[in-house]
Amino acid sequence: MKKQAFNPYLPSWEYVPDGEPHVFDGRVYVYGSHDYYNGHVFCLGDYVGWSAPLDDLGNWRYEGVIYPKTSDPLNKEGKMCLYAPDVVQGTDGRYYLYYVLDKVSVVSVAVCDKPNGTFEFYGYVHYEDGTRLGEKKGDQPQFDPAVMLEGDKVYLYTGFCAKEDTSRKGAMATVLGPDMLTVIEAPVFVVPSAPYSSGSGFEGYEFFEGPSIRKRGDTYYFIYSSVAMHELCYATSKSPTKDFVYGGVIISNCDLHIDSYKPGNKPMAYGANNHGSIVELNGEWYVFYHRHTNGTWYSRQGCAERLTILPDGSIPQVEMTSCGLNPVPLKGEGEYYGYLACNLFTKEDSIYVGGDRFPKIMQDGRDGDEEPGYIANITDTATAGFKYFDLRGVKRIKIKVRGYANGAFQVKTTWDGPVLAQIPVNFTNVWEEYSSDIEIEDGIHSIYFTYTGGGNASLLSFTLEI
Repeated sequence: MKKQAFNPYLPSWEYVPDGEPHVFDGRVYVYGSHDYYNGHVFCLGDYVGWSAPLDDLGNWRYEGVIYPKTSDPLNKEGKMCLYAPDVVQGTDGRYYLYYVLDKVSVVSVAVCDKPNGTFEFYGYVHYEDGTRLGEKKGDQPQFDPAVMLEGDKVYLYTGFCAKEDTSRKGAMATVLGPDMLTVIEAPVFVVPSAPYSSGSGFEGYEFFEGPSIRKRGDTYYFIYSSVAMHELCYATSKSPTKDFVYGGVIISNCDLHIDSYKPGNKPMAYGANNHGSIVELNGEWYVFYHRHTNGTWYSRQGCAERLTILPDGSIPQVEMTSCGLNPVPLKGEGEYYGYLACNLFTKEDSIYVGGDRFPKIMQDGRDGDEEPGYIANITDTATAGFKYFDLRGVKRIKIKVRGYANGAFQVKTTWDGPVLAQIPVNFTNVWEEYSSDIEIEDGIHSIYFTYTGGGNASLLSFTLEI
């Protein structure tokens, strides 16, 4: 039996943000940076690979370390971090990995005969005279490379533009030759930064970081993180290097703007920066993005949602869910872990992560320990939401909770709806199971748990029984 797919799509103890999904030989590979659980900065790890068969998107395989950070000649001591990468298959059939280290502004390239590594250092993107891109007079610093091959040309997109920084003009497109390294068309700006956006149509949604590029039919989709940071936006053009027009927000990792199940200005999770792209899998399009855990910016996990591309090419914003790559809602029975929560909030709204002020998804142990994730720091009014389930004949619901708490978990099918069950919990320093009878009308529903009472609880899992 094929596994159900969830969000995050990788195991709860893995932290691979900035995901660039690509399909090679019947599998989807995700290339991203590598955070640590409880890390103190972004991208502390080596690049690791994960892939899944297209006909079984819940069954992800670990490919191991695909590129150690010490492989770059500029980083032999490993003191620099590997920031967000991208991969493209070259005209020679080999796979080329593009990345930028955290303390330099040049683009490095590694190569491998296989999409799952191990990649070996290949060279630096450079002009015909050998000067590295980013180091020529007038060049802007390189950051977050994204790549696309058309014919014998490689289109390279880069950039990082802080909101108030007038020295950065926007996202850049540079054309490389068939050797995958040599610049044959100098950088041009394709999407503006905030100081240069007046009259562009990008006002309020200017380029910040995380460029990505995809082509659908005759249309190029430029995906990027806006100055709000928590949202992935897109722009379209018929040319890969000019005339991009702002399209809209694809996803926000706090669900801002979505007004289908709550007010559009209400955040439903604790967001921060975002980075990802879109990909077609089995005839359906998906957006890959990341969320934040542990109450920090530095322990991010990859998620994905199905999206719709309308006949006019536009993409309506999609909401965050717990089912993600699953082709149908999750089964309405069995045990589900707390780390699958796609909504997490209290009565105090916050768009951004806030340390120990709010509930947070975390794990026991250290980075790499294969411990299941759970929701911690649950205090009065904290709400965790899970979407979506095909509920048929559910009669009882159980939760596993620990912590010094004295209150109850209310169970609802909408975040502000009627309470369908109330499950009292008590002080305990080990995981204890509590349960209640419940009646839920058959159908496709969300499940929300709202804690009321004193103390501080953690939620490991819940179980639906029929």
